[in-house]
Amino acid sequence: MSEENVEVMRRIIDAIEGKDWPAALADLDPEVEIDDADIPEATGGDSFLTWIARWEEAWDSWHIENIEIRNAGDDEVVALFTMVVEGRGSGMELRRADALVASFRRGKAVKLGYYNDQAQALQAAGLED
Repeated sequence: MSEENVEVMRRIIDAIEGKDWPAALADLDPEVEIDDADIPEATGGDSFLTWIARWEEAWDSWHIENIEIRNAGDDEVVALFTMVVEGRGSGMELRRADALVASFRRGKAVKLGYYNDQAQALQAAGLED
């Protein structure tokens, strides 16, 4: 299943980058758990769309670059990327090395952990940088 999960993660990341929310939802368990240290109120029961809406409220614009997806075992996949955001109102650009760790069950992501530190994400997934 691990290579299949890598492909699912690639589709999720592509959908997020393209802001194609129906495509992203197609690969997420309906009760996907969100864990995001940047948006603690999005942790737990909030839906994926609520999490994304909170993210978009914080920034005038955002996109991801330099995407690398790594298999982290049978049921986990890590996506490493550069998050590029423009501050709401300030126009200030911020570039940060972020990551998303996904846990899978039966071909669907059941948990998404968002990290603003790639080393922490790799450690959480049991991988070394």
